[in-house]
Amino acid sequence: MLKDELISIFKRYIALEKGLSKNTAWAYSGDIALYFDYCSGKKINPLKINTEHVESYLCELKTGSGLKAASLFRKAESLKAFYKFLAIENKIAKNPLSRFKAPRLEKRLPKTLSPSEVEALLSPGSSDKFNLLRTSAIAELLYASGIRVSELADLRLESLNLSQGWIRVVGKGDKERIVPVHKRAVELLIKYIDLRNMRFAGKQAASEVFLNKSGKRISRIQIWKDLKTLARAAGISKNMYPHLLRHSFATHLLQRGADLRSIGEILGHASLNTTQIYTHLDNSAIKSMHKKYHPKG
Repeated sequence: MLKDELISIFKRYIALEKGLSKNTAWAYSGDIALYFDYCSGKKINPLKINTEHVESYLCELKTGSGLKAASLFRKAESLKAFYKFLAIENKIAKNPLSRFKAPRLEKRLPKTLSPSEVEALLSPGSSDKFNLLRTSAIAELLYASGIRVSELADLRLESLNLSQGWIRVVGKGDKERIVPVHKRAVELLIKYIDLRNMRFAGKQAASEVFLNKSGKRISRIQIWKDLKTLARAAGISKNMYPHLLRHSFATHLLQRGADLRSIGEILGHASLNTTQIYTHLDNSAIKSMHKKYHPKG
């Protein structure tokens, strides 16, 4: 069977049988075409290879083309899918990559603010102007709790227990979790809520904590714009966005000795569900850990 015909059948297979998107199918088939060209240049029959051939190919791509880890991983996955397809279609007697493991992706910490940048960002919190106080309270809460911007925008007044120092958050999949909040954030939230209630007294305001000038739930876009303005005023040159504070929260806790399991539970990471049956922490333990390791605890 000709190369082009084989690749065409493979592309239909991964699109229809595996349910991959059209773009992914094109990318995978392009990877295989490139691999066929490599085999041709090396005088290798692609239907008669072993894992050493594939390892040499990937190594050459990494050293010769300077591919990033994510691209290298994708090409390895393309080859694994291709040889699985060949075995299913009886084009080869045995899948040579059945136990082949793709090169691991390099895990890098996401971009964060430094503790001094966070301090600069949060310093304008004493203003009595509604918009600035609201933005300062938002920035403080995002860093204090690590919650997502969508979770913050949906936060309702009845979800706050500021006297006890925690908030109830509804995360992805409508899963609720209790998140501790340190004293500094609590004090700023109380000040903002007092001003919020005065501003919208006698008006039909939404029940969310953070409102726009019309008394409606603040949008994520508005939060993003306000944080950018706050960052510029603080002299921060980094690209500012809400998730940067979530990353900073987690990274700073980790740097100060907090364990990943506890951080993941506070963040509401679904990827930790499989271990929570053995490692579940009660709310008091989480709060104790948060107070011990958070820079503002």
